Amino acid sequence: MVGAGVVGAALLAWAGTMTSAAVSQYIAQRDRLALLERETKVESAESRVAAYRNDLDAVADELKLRQNVIEELTDTLNLPQKAASADDTVSDSSSEAAKTVAKVSAAIPEAGALAEIEARQLAYVERLTRFADQRSSRAEAAIRKLGLDPERMLASARRAQGGPLEVISTGRDGSLDPRFERLGLSLARMEALQRSLDGIPQVLPADLSGISSGFGLRRDPFTGRAAMHSGLDFRGRTGAPIHAAAKGTVSFVGRKSGYGKVVEIRHGNGLMTRYAHMSGYRAKVGQKVAAGDVIGAIGSTGRSTGPHLHFEVRINDRAVNPRPFLESAPHVLEEARATANATAAATSR
Repeated sequence: MVGAGVVGAALLAWAGTMTSAAVSQYIAQRDRLALLERETKVESAESRVAAYRNDLDAVADELKLRQNVIEELTDTLNLPQKAASADDTVSDSSSEAAKTVAKVSAAIPEAGALAEIEARQLAYVERLTRFADQRSSRAEAAIRKLGLDPERMLASARRAQGGPLEVISTGRDGSLDPRFERLGLSLARMEALQRSLDGIPQVLPADLSGISSGFGLRRDPFTGRAAMHSGLDFRGRTGAPIHAAAKGTVSFVGRKSGYGKVVEIRHGNGLMTRYAHMSGYRAKVGQKVAAGDVIGAIGSTGRSTGPHLHFEVRINDRAVNPRPFLESAPHVLEEARATANATAAATSR
């Protein structure tokens, strides 16, 4: 039973469909408030003593179930075992847990080891929750610094979810301790926000010094009349490489009216980048790309006066100015990741 209570080492990620369901619950403020209210009503030391006295085997089974949940939550994660201190975002069970250990050990000496295991599990869960909340807070700050709304990005992600329901529990009656539920929701939010960061345009698709036309109103090169330009134009030699601006999945490769040869990449949370007037493709639909991967070559296909790349950033199919992302995102994201890595290194000591 002691072996069953030892917590594993690797941390932070939430398995596929559970992540999707958890993010949806977390964003719903009503559900979150209800969960926090339940969290403040966790079992007292007296009630736990009664549980140990009534059925020691049942308590042992419950602790094993809890251990399974901990391992399921953390076996694909890559965080230190110790979490850094932070503003309290979860309850602190240490005082009540200490009372439980003392009372159980006095009343049922043979159950003392189990009580200690339970106390360690709860402390571990609360530390992990605080750590995940810290990471989420930093990711949100970085996203807002780039002029985006993290809540809207998460809401956009929830519009494309699904999968079979896989219920987890920490009790033999199928219940889930609210502290464990809170951990799952915090991990899910953290992972979703990290995916949002990775999908923000952050790599120049072509040479920034070669911008020949900006975003917004301009004089149309064919008609001479004022017209809206929904992207940036990067002039370059025919055949020069075009790079993916962020991590994502290629969603379109082909011709579009006015754009000529086009590649589109979906980055999640409603973000999409479009690369037009290509002379050739180096990507295919469904391909996973990393930021900086070569996806095509500069050309002059479609409605074009000469070889260049027309680059667009779209949020929920609305064109936005790509320049702030390309100029600010690399620095903002580098700072956010450096802070996260420094915290992880410090807390692993």
